Amino acid sequence: MAGPLAGIRILEMAGLGPAPFCGMMLADHGAEVIRVEREGGWKLPGDPLARSRRTIVVDLKQADGIALVRDLAKSCDGLIEGYRPGVMERLGLGPDVLIGDSPGLVYGRMTGWGQEGPLARAAGHDINYIALSGALHTVGRDGRPSPPVNYLGDFGGGGMLLAFAMASALLAVRGGAPGQVIDCAMTDGSALLTALIHGLRAAGQWEDRAGANLIDGGSAWYDTYETADAKWVAIGALEPQFRAVLIDNLGLSADDPDLKATLAATFRQHPREYWCALLEGTDACFAPVLSLAEAPLHPHNRDRGTFIDVDGVTQPAPAPRYSKTGTATPVPPRSDADAVLGVLGYDPKRITALREAKIIG
Repeated sequence: MAGPLAGIRILEMAGLGPAPFCGMMLADHGAEVIRVEREGGWKLPGDPLARSRRTIVVDLKQADGIALVRDLAKSCDGLIEGYRPGVMERLGLGPDVLIGDSPGLVYGRMTGWGQEGPLARAAGHDINYIALSGALHTVGRDGRPSPPVNYLGDFGGGGMLLAFAMASALLAVRGGAPGQVIDCAMTDGSALLTALIHGLRAAGQWEDRAGANLIDGGSAWYDTYETADAKWVAIGALEPQFRAVLIDNLGLSADDPDLKATLAATFRQHPREYWCALLEGTDACFAPVLSLAEAPLHPHNRDRGTFIDVDGVTQPAPAPRYSKTGTATPVPPRSDADAVLGVLGYDPKRITALREAKIIG
């Protein structure tokens, strides 16, 4: 594959959410990522989070299956897993074993609460992790926190952060450092995403409740407004010069004592397309709020190729872009045990025996 991570080989222990997102990012940027799946595991047809990877189904309840994964890990630069603390150790695939086999291995661990701490072994999901970190408290209306899908914990503070950490640790190994374990917790990662808000609060510029601040919907200049056709537009005119453009185009007064209500009433007078024709592309800091179906069709997104079609599934394209190394067009996930094991030197007879013994799917 093309991309700046070409030549890097990663073993991914298949799971849900943030670890697959990390694997997707690494594969998007050129790494060869091999997914180890369990028989009967949950799968989404055409799953974007599994794109551009070869997969192999392995029975991890059999000793030969564990031995096979150890062999795979020896051939890789890194491994990522998203199990609860202790699961990989119980399988005999913990970092002590695998880094013992391959001292330069980067072993990435993705959890909600982290590998250590009072909550480390408790169940949870994105909403719980971002609640504990304080991130959820900043999102909502009228003081009520509202879950932002699972963008902040699973993906922003989880999978994306692990991908960054993997690239960083792999770069260190290339520079002569030993392999190591990465403890990536969504509580830590989502807390990191609130760095600016902590700075604003310390400066007395942030009220500690959702929907009461400049960039959380508390200001007339930074909010969403419904249009006549029951659609929505987004306004982000924070700076005075951008506010002036907005007000001038709408024929309103910046001194209006109830500007938010006036803006709401104004935008309800016409359908969304009217406002797009008037404001889109100006310095009013305006954009239509597009649905998941609409976003790929917008001229700007079409021009940049922000969305692509992979085997009939519309999904985001790899990002960001590179001027020299580029990225390859993603392809659907594919089961390819023969090719995966062939790289290890397993001959066809041995692969057939493993399949007949149901060690591989």
